[in-house]
Amino acid sequence: MSQLYSRLPLLGLVAAGVLAASCQRQTDNAAAQSSPADIGFDRYKERFIDSLWYYNPGWASSQGFHKYDAVLVLPTAGRRQVENKAAERGLRELQGFAFDSLSPNNQTDYLMMVNQLRSTRWYNDTLRSWQWNPAQYNISEPVAEILNGRYQPLAQRLRSISGKINRSLEYYATAENNLQNPTKEHLELAILQNKGGLEVFGPALLDSVAKSSLSEREKEELRTRIETTRQAIGEYVQFLDKELRPRAKRSFRIGKALFDQKFRYDIVANASADEVYQRALRHKRELLQDMAVRATRLWPKYLAGQPLPADTLTRIREVIKQLSAKHATQAGFVAAVRQQIPELVKFVDEKKLLTQDPTKPLVVRETPLYMRGSGAGASVSAPGPYDKGADTYYNVEPLDGQPAEQAESYLREYNQYTLQILNIHEAIPGHYTQLVYANRSPSIIKAVLGNGAMIEGWAVYAERMMLESGYAGGTDEIWLMWDKWNMRVTLNTIIDHQIQTENAPEAQVVQLLTRDGFQEEAEARNKWRRATLSQVQLSSYFTGYSEIMALREEMKQKLGKDFDLKNFNEQFLSYGSAPVRYIRQMMLR
Repeated sequence: MSQLYSRLPLLGLVAAGVLAASCQRQTDNAAAQSSPADIGFDRYKERFIDSLWYYNPGWASSQGFHKYDAVLVLPTAGRRQVENKAAERGLRELQGFAFDSLSPNNQTDYLMMVNQLRSTRWYNDTLRSWQWNPAQYNISEPVAEILNGRYQPLAQRLRSISGKINRSLEYYATAENNLQNPTKEHLELAILQNKGGLEVFGPALLDSVAKSSLSEREKEELRTRIETTRQAIGEYVQFLDKELRPRAKRSFRIGKALFDQKFRYDIVANASADEVYQRALRHKRELLQDMAVRATRLWPKYLAGQPLPADTLTRIREVIKQLSAKHATQAGFVAAVRQQIPELVKFVDEKKLLTQDPTKPLVVRETPLYMRGSGAGASVSAPGPYDKGADTYYNVEPLDGQPAEQAESYLREYNQYTLQILNIHEAIPGHYTQLVYANRSPSIIKAVLGNGAMIEGWAVYAERMMLESGYAGGTDEIWLMWDKWNMRVTLNTIIDHQIQTENAPEAQVVQLLTRDGFQEEAEARNKWRRATLSQVQLSSYFTGYSEIMALREEMKQKLGKDFDLKNFNEQFLSYGSAPVRYIRQMMLR
């Protein structure tokens, strides 16, 4: 359900990296014995990151590096040329290092840096979403992050905001100039999120200005800039709605060639996009077999006296229908999420699945308006490695205002069983826990160039690992509903591939999700919308999960009776949010 990491652009917003305290000590000891090649490479990594933040102030802010908070990058053609030249220069510099002389950890950093630089060129020159995705232009999110931060006094943060929005008119004018043939789907999302972004420049910001220690001149200047920014956003929305909408004829489908390339850059898997797709089709069949067995056992308990259908899909669907009837209320959905978090903390501690850090706050909140509409009903916004003490937000989109029938469909999808699995995935020991480990990483490269498939894969793996450890009693009920949930992850990969490379229509996709995925209509329609707004990201969950499970089996075979689940979990997280293929190489050494 989450949508943490859709890509790694040079102008992106990313949060990743990892490491446990024990591994920090090992790294410190290793550093004392570093080879000359590693010492030189470590120095270069510092320069690499300095350059990364210089060219990407928005990304730097999201990671807790606030030197460039006041800088707003204008997305001009000249700017893209500068980024491309910087990427070319970085690739030439990396060629000066003898790869085989580096430690395994530095070899991994090297490969991640190369992928980052190459993907920068590819995003700018080949995918060219700056031409067709109006939703990537939105000034409100970085401003909200600065306003809500605690890393500096209010007056200092407000000065950064004042500097950032000083060129808001130019920013949106550049966006309008860039956009040529957008997709209708991304245009609608841009209108929705920019309208929502107006809230950022509303009473809360003005109240902060009023109560701050800024001088009267600074306050008046900032108020003027806030009003100008509201005007710029309003004019951009008008431009999209009135002028650009008639030109929004581009297909949201990027086609097989671009899909395969994007998969290589974003996922960095052991397998190709086609191979992962075939793996997902096989796993779909395996899940259906297990669901049929469990539904058959549960039938007498929930449908006593009713004849057992010969068709297994009908049998599974009827049992799931019974299990889905118990769920939170429409008004109490966010509260239901919040109430489950302590139970997950307690279970992980009791089962000793990994070491938790109670000092890192997790705040469950309603998803801000400027983040809504992408199709991800829940997500995590985590602080970066430079701002480790900041809150991690678990964003949950409330159901307020939804028609009762639509809300009921949504609540049946996130019933008493699947809501627990969702919270495992998003919070503990899924994304939240992994990202707490991430910010301990001694490798700043792994901390900021985090791999989305590893991050999402860990969250899916965490669901299964919790159930294997006895969570919720290990009943047929919870396992059947996890099968359904895991089927969704599997179908994410299948529909991502079919939509983008085979032109699968909405009716076919919705039928697949509701029939073989046993999803509610509202969930299936929402997934279709999400699939039209992203490419490859939906494939990250199953890809990462299947590679982690395969690695765990390899480690079990290698260690035999010495295999320990907690050790595996913490060792895996200790290597940072690197692609699973790289973590596998390091763990199997």
